[in-house]
Amino acid sequence: MVFSSMIFLWIFLPVTMLLYGLARKTGKQELQNILLLFASIFFYSFGEPAYVLLLLLSGLFNYLAGLAIDRADGAGKKAVLAAAVLINLGLLGYFKYYDFMAGTVNALVGRTCLPIRDIALPIGISFYTFQAMSYIIDLYRGKCAVQKSPYKLLLYITFFPQLIAGPIVRYKDISDQIDCRSVDLGKWSLGAARFISGLSKKVILANTFALHVDRVFAMEPGTRGTLTAWYGILLYSLQIYFDFSGYSDMAIGLGKMFGFDFLENFDFPYRSGSVREFWRRWHISLSVWFREYLYIPLGGNRKGTLRTYINLLIVFAATGIWHGAGWNFLVWGLFHGAFLVCERAFLGKYLDRNPVKILNHVYCILVVMVAWVFFRADNMAQAWPYLRSMFCLSGNARESFMEIFGSRCIVLSAVGVLMSVILPVRWQTALRDHGAFRAVAMPCLLFICIVMLAADSYNPFIYFRF
Repeated sequence: MVFSSMIFLWIFLPVTMLLYGLARKTGKQELQNILLLFASIFFYSFGEPAYVLLLLLSGLFNYLAGLAIDRADGAGKKAVLAAAVLINLGLLGYFKYYDFMAGTVNALVGRTCLPIRDIALPIGISFYTFQAMSYIIDLYRGKCAVQKSPYKLLLYITFFPQLIAGPIVRYKDISDQIDCRSVDLGKWSLGAARFISGLSKKVILANTFALHVDRVFAMEPGTRGTLTAWYGILLYSLQIYFDFSGYSDMAIGLGKMFGFDFLENFDFPYRSGSVREFWRRWHISLSVWFREYLYIPLGGNRKGTLRTYINLLIVFAATGIWHGAGWNFLVWGLFHGAFLVCERAFLGKYLDRNPVKILNHVYCILVVMVAWVFFRADNMAQAWPYLRSMFCLSGNARESFMEIFGSRCIVLSAVGVLMSVILPVRWQTALRDHGAFRAVAMPCLLFICIVMLAADSYNPFIYFRF
């Protein structure tokens, strides 16, 4: 089930909100939590009935691991943590990376050593595994208290707004809210407006761009001109931003509607003037996770310059592979890591001193757009021809630019640039501070989204595959 579906908008969400409202009237937080837990399990099982047991077993395992860490001490506590982390990573590795590793090994040796099993990837496994790991690691570090209630920890791991595509919520950030939270009309209104804003990003903008991006990437290299290739990757840059930030907005908004306050996951990343700034603004919850649980344990920047560079490359290699089992994702991560190393080594000084800041912005956007080619391509064999189309001047062999994209897409892409680079702060301020704006704009946007969803079945979410 996706947020931008009629079933969610017209059945699941209204029924859940109604039942939650009745539970709130009892004044019992425990009843509200149990209701949300069952609603979350139903939400997940609607789309992944075969893997709901895997989700529950993962939650139960980490609950028991947390109890064991709390009771152990010294070397025993460290051993329990190591075992729990390895089992979590092993579970993620089997479902997400086994076929990729088996195919790689078979290709290297020239014969079938490992069978390809065509393992279906459970939706959201990367997100809920990382959330569970953050709980047991923070518990080991003494940054949070052990959760002795199994259903409360399961609620943290399975809570439907952020279950299948984030943001990655750390237990220590919402543990108090599980036990005690409240929601009034004002907070609910802000949450509903944030949800509709995210839904609009997804349905009106991202879905429109997705159709044209798919078409451009499916073109034969000889029929894809330079202008088409650049405009196609611009559209993908907008698509992935409005798709994922839209989902994060919906998750944050839904959280508020049930009394939870999730941390922001995007901070207008396309306004960045460097790659390091981009990663402080893009998918913040993932960046924070890798910094706290990988970069700092590796030594961060405390063990000399060379080790710092190596740590950055390791972290961004892991970031790339986290997104998908493919060489193109690894290259995407290392591409960003290489520019981060360059900025730390020398380029950052020039960017900081450069008086013409617009050039910094252009540099950052170009790096990010080129990197998106690897991210969007199905594999490296598709990525290289696309890059050649971008950097080797050629015309359109078969279709004109307007025939490929159309006036509607061009107009909406201009709106997308405005909303992601020029006007995002004003939009966010109006959404947060002006009740009259919310009262007028949000019903109109919701109506447009409903009409578009009713008329069009093309409704993919990019980050569901991670």
